[in-house]
Amino acid sequence: MRKSLTDIYEARVDAEELRADPAQHAVLEDLEGIRQWLEAHPERKRGLFGLFAAKEEPPKGLYLWGGVGRGKSMIMDLFTEAVEIPMKRRVHFHAFMQEVQQGMHEARKKGVEDALQPVADSVAGQVRLLAFDEMQITDITDAMVVGRLFQKLFEQGVVIVTTSNRPPEGLYENGLNREVFLPFIDLLRERMTVIELESPTDYRQHRLQGAQVFFHPARKAEQAIARIWSDLTGGDRGHPMRLPVNGRTVEIPRFANGVGRATFWGLCARPLGPADFLAIAEACRVLILEDIPRLSAENYNEAKRFVTLIDALYEARVRLIASAADEPERLYIEGEGSFEFERTASRLREMQSADWAN
Repeated sequence: MRKSLTDIYEARVDAEELRADPAQHAVLEDLEGIRQWLEAHPERKRGLFGLFAAKEEPPKGLYLWGGVGRGKSMIMDLFTEAVEIPMKRRVHFHAFMQEVQQGMHEARKKGVEDALQPVADSVAGQVRLLAFDEMQITDITDAMVVGRLFQKLFEQGVVIVTTSNRPPEGLYENGLNREVFLPFIDLLRERMTVIELESPTDYRQHRLQGAQVFFHPARKAEQAIARIWSDLTGGDRGHPMRLPVNGRTVEIPRFANGVGRATFWGLCARPLGPADFLAIAEACRVLILEDIPRLSAENYNEAKRFVTLIDALYEARVRLIASAADEPERLYIEGEGSFEFERTASRLREMQSADWAN
């Protein structure tokens, strides 16, 4: 007998793979309705000449939002794995929008009048279900495109399910020309059921509760870091995440389930500034930063960027997992900038506490 999402969830609770959570449990009924419709309509019907036949009105999509670590990605995993149709895709929202922008760039080179139309047609031709992780819009380029894109996908019968840390009204907050973006919020409310996941428990922090999160010396931390990455991402290998910032991109080399992973040199040896580090802090709920060296006048520029990065992570309450050459207070003990680094060392120490990110 086919198991419902509730059956699957409760079986995992019984197997002690999950902790029962009423807020998570309550979302399953809405997702089950979407699942049943998709499995009854796995593909769009086509007419005699290859055109799409009369519309089969799909159900509303789902916009699931809530605080970090509440289990949104886990619920999305459970849902997308259980939907038994071939035309489905699970993708991080940032990665998807990068694909869209690249597709539009290619269309413009061909002289297409509406560069977005072939991109939307391609997506709709490949998926019936589009499941996004971590919808957040911080770039004006995405903000100007996303409303038209979603409208075109909805019109072609694509069902969209997404997670976000913010309600629809919080998207692109204080963004440039935000008034142009506001109709998209109305579209989301019209075409998607908006549910807040009100779980009181931060499960990502729970997994790190009492765990060591700052390791030194770095050369002895590789296995411990690998275990933390595997635990937080469910064994996902991760993929590069490219974030648009002021007309260029900043890359987090590995990203999965809201967890970023990079080296000190990969972030701090590049000419990045506050806007770049703010974008990283916005995208990641946990950042694993490896191989922080001892700092001095010889790597002063890198040290300055590191200070800026830590400030951005601290203000955004991003959980930091780090490996370093020494304890925070001994990373920068002499030379220009060492006095100012005392605040960063203090923040690094504070960010190690079990309840810091709460």
